[in-house]
Order: sequence, then C-alpha cells, then structure tokens
Amino acid sequence: MLRPLLFLFAVSGLTGVHGNLCTVTGPTVIDFSGQMNSVSDRCEYSLLHDQSTGFSLKANFLERRRRDVSFVDSLTLDFSDSDDIQLLQGHRVKVAGSPVTLTSSVQTSGGVDLSKDQTGVTASFSVNGSSVSVFFDGTTAQIYMDLPVNHTYDGLCVDSSSSSASRLPGNDSCQDQYVDAGDGTIISEAVVAQCDVLSKTPFSQCNLIVEVEPYMVACRTTLMKYPSVDNLRCQFLKAYAKACEKKQVDLQSWWTTAQCHHPQPICGDKCIDHEFCGDIHGNTDCRCRAIYASKFTEQHRLGGPTVCKDNTASLSLVGCLLKENGIDYNHLHLNDQTCKGAMNPDNHMLEFTFQSDSCGTEVTTNNSQVIFTNAIVTRNSSSDVITRQDKVFIEFSCSHPKPELQNVAFNILDNSVKIFLQSGEWNYSLSMKAYSDAAHTDLLGPKSDVRLNQKIWIVLETEGLDKNVVSVVTEACWATSDDSPSSTPKYYLINDGCPNADDGTVNVMGNGQGTSNSFSFNMFEFSGKEPSEVYLHCQLQLCVKKNNDCVPGCSAGGRRRRSLRYRRGAPALISMVWTP
Repeated sequence: MLRPLLFLFAVSGLTGVHGNLCTVTGPTVIDFSGQMNSVSDRCEYSLLHDQSTGFSLKANFLERRRRDVSFVDSLTLDFSDSDDIQLLQGHRVKVAGSPVTLTSSVQTSGGVDLSKDQTGVTASFSVNGSSVSVFFDGTTAQIYMDLPVNHTYDGLCVDSSSSSASRLPGNDSCQDQYVDAGDGTIISEAVVAQCDVLSKTPFSQCNLIVEVEPYMVACRTTLMKYPSVDNLRCQFLKAYAKACEKKQVDLQSWWTTAQCHHPQPICGDKCIDHEFCGDIHGNTDCRCRAIYASKFTEQHRLGGPTVCKDNTASLSLVGCLLKENGIDYNHLHLNDQTCKGAMNPDNHMLEFTFQSDSCGTEVTTNNSQVIFTNAIVTRNSSSDVITRQDKVFIEFSCSHPKPELQNVAFNILDNSVKIFLQSGEWNYSLSMKAYSDAAHTDLLGPKSDVRLNQKIWIVLETEGLDKNVVSVVTEACWATSDDSPSSTPKYYLINDGCPNADDGTVNVMGNGQGTSNSFSFNMFEFSGKEPSEVYLHCQLQLCVKKNNDCVPGCSAGGRRRRSLRYRRGAPALISMVWTP
C-alpha cells in the first residue's frame, strides 16, 4: 500500500534539473530524482515497471575484469502484448530472440521505433500515453520518459535504492558476493581529478541544466575500485554529455578536451556469454569475464584438463585467455607441426586431439602403465629475425594432465630518457617516453610489464626549438639485442623517415610536422636468443620549414617518394632499453 505514495513523492521531485532522465552507467543507477546507488551483484533488475500495463524495462548486470564489480550488460523491453526486444552488447538487437539488422534509419517493430548510430542503439515507444526513449551503448543505458503524476511506476529508475524489491527472480547464484584483491594501480587523487573534469569546461556550461554531482560520484565510486580501462572513464563523461545533449546543450569539444576517442571500436557479435568487449594489449577484442576465467587462472591453467579415452587424448584451451596472454592460436601446434588446434566457434575453445601413434606423441611405460605424452608449442621459423609471440610449452598426457605455460614478459627499465643536444645554432632537449595507450596517459614505468605483441606508443618530444622555424624528423628507429646502435641483428621500425613497409604494426604520427612526433608498434623479441635486452635507438634530424617539405612523403608501402631538406650535421641519437 505504501509504494504508490513513495512513487508519487519520487515523481514530484522530477521538476528539478534531472527532469525525466534515468542513467545506468557501469554498476551505478542515477534515478529520475537524481539519487545514485550501485548494483553489487550479477542479477537482472527492473529499471521501470508500469503496474497498469505490465510493461517492464529490465537490465541484466554481469562482471567484467573483476568479480566484485558488475556492469549493465543488456536491456530487455518486456511488453505484455507484443514481442520482447533485447538491446545487447556490440550495438546488437534481438526481437523475439531473433537478431535484426539496424541502420540510422528508423525501423519499427511491434510499435517500437529502433535505430542505431556509431554511439549506440535507441528504442522509442509509448507506454500508457507516456513517451519513452531508451538508449544503450553496451556500458551505459539512458531512459528518457514523460511521467504523468497519476501513473504508478516502480523500479530502480524510480528509486535507485530499491534493489531488493527490483531484483527479478532468477538463478540464486547471481547474488553470490566476491572479494577480489585491491588494485594497487588505482590512485585516489588521480580518480578524483579524472571525474571532477565534469565540473570544468566544457561540461560546466551544462552543470546548471543537468546536475553533475551524481555523475561525478558515480564515476569516483566505480573507478576507486575498478581500473580505468576499456574506456570506462570516458563512459561516465559520455553519459553526462548525452544527458546534456537531450537538454539541447551541445558539448562538441568534450572528446578532445577529456582525451577520449570518438567513436570507440566495438566487437560486434564476436563475443560470447563468458566474454566481454575490452582492451587487449592496445587492441579491442573479447576478454574473459572474471568469474569464468578464475576457474582456470586460480589453477595457473589456460584450459581444461586432459580428456583421455582409449588411446586418444584431447585438450581444450580458452580462446580469450590465450588472447590475454598474447598468444596467437594460429601459431600453436603439437610436437608435429602439422597437428594444429581447431577453434570451436560456439564456445571459443581451442581443441587439440592426438593418438598414441600420431602428432609426434612420445610413448613411455611406468609401473606397467603405458603413457603417451604430447605438447602444445609455438611455431617459430629459425629464419625470422624477430618474433612477437610468447614462447609456449604446454605438455599434457593421460597420466599427468598438468599443462604448463612458459611466458616471456618485458619490463621497461628506462621509460623516459632525456639528453641535451646541440645542432647548429639551436640548443634544445630531447626526451623519449613509452606509453601503453594511444592517448599517452599511461606512462610505462620501471616496473611495467610489456608483453610480446602488445602495442606501445613512443613519444619523442623536444624543448627549446621554435616550431615556426624548424621541425623534427625521426629519420630512423631500430632495435638491437645489445646497447650498441651498430650491433647486429638490427631491426628497423622506421627507416628513411617512413615506417617499415614489411611490419604492419608500425604507425608513425606527426613526423616532420612540428617539434615533437610519435610512433607505435607491437612489442617483439629477437628470435633464436635466450631472453635478453632489446634496445631501441632513434636518430633524428632538424629540418628548416619551407612549404611543408619537412614531412616525409611515404607511400602506402612505407617508402619515401621524395627527399627532405634536412639541416644535415650532428644528428640526434637517443636510446631506450627493454629487458625480459
């Protein structure tokens, strides 16, 4: 009997700056009245339920990288008189369980207008005379609605503290609580600064229209516990900007000011139930959900145990764990290189099978038992100068199914090198820094792990040069296995001002355009060598600006089409070192 009274009170509070907006971003819910609470489990909740028509808007929450933090993972529009509509990860939509293809043009299904753009999916419809618009991008859901006072709605969007009453029946295990170890990389002062940008330009122009405090609290609450990865920080900023857009406040420049990327790549329909779309070594791909992965990682395994039947053995490795460990399954095989694994498209498991007389199986006897053993190893040609794949050795048999992974990881010894140079009449300083992200915000420090095939960004910056007069051209960058720039083997990432045409991972930015430039590449080690240091050397030249002819003219293949007018003389040489 009390709920209608509570609802009428909540509706009466909708006359403020929040109006008719409910935002669900990550694990937090900011309801129509601007109150914020977080979902702590992995259950399905009612966001909005119309008691008179039976309509329900449901949200399902699931974990991602941590078991103790949940994120809104999908929405369901449950109509009593028409087909259910699901808004899923990857900007996907299902109607009555069947996928539908959407474009920017409106497509109507059962009275619901559906459309999709680069930012997410929108469903617009009417419930008992109230206009409703639901937006979902995979991490944030926003519900805009006209709420007549005489309507009786409930759910988290009406009262975000009503988690017990709004939790829907389902698997009881969804309420199981986990406690993961704290993340030592999270710095509270940095989190506050990252989230408080919402109160600064350009967001501040919207602060009087859409109250900002709940969004900052939601941002801080989540990022104090969950690392700012997978573009999570920008999701909170995007949610606020989207709310401002609905109030006709355009924050066009916020992406650049906040160092966010627009739009973000998505995985589409690549990921299955135990995966989510996130960052893996600088690329967007399907990662393992934490609870699923823990079944293997807590036992230091990459897959299930060996399955033995008669004289046949099989082993399955988890595809998303292979990706997270920087292992390309296409490079794996048994002792016999012709025996490769098959990736199951339904469960994303890499399946290996061998018999006692095939695939290089070793047969031994022990205590009257016949034991046949094989191993999963990495394919590597002795003729390759470099490799970007971890060394893998997973031995398995029917009597002792203990697969073992041997990894190679890299630590940055010197993440920042700064020297002073003199070239002609200009005195200036030059620094080289390494980052793990394209926005150049995550500086790789002395204890940072860098995995094989991980994308890293190198920034070459100068101070003391007049950018209107000269430009800095990175002439060449190459790697050696010891500290001498002239030693062999030598592997070029940049040569003659252009990226190595044979290495598709190298991307050069801003070369010759100003007094700083950068490039990215995927990490590697030298083949045929025990784990050893990898030294990176870069040679730079000063170029006098004239008609923009300081910019290397590189073709699609990476070779320069024309020469540059360099100020020849004493080129700058700077080095950085990695070690396993």
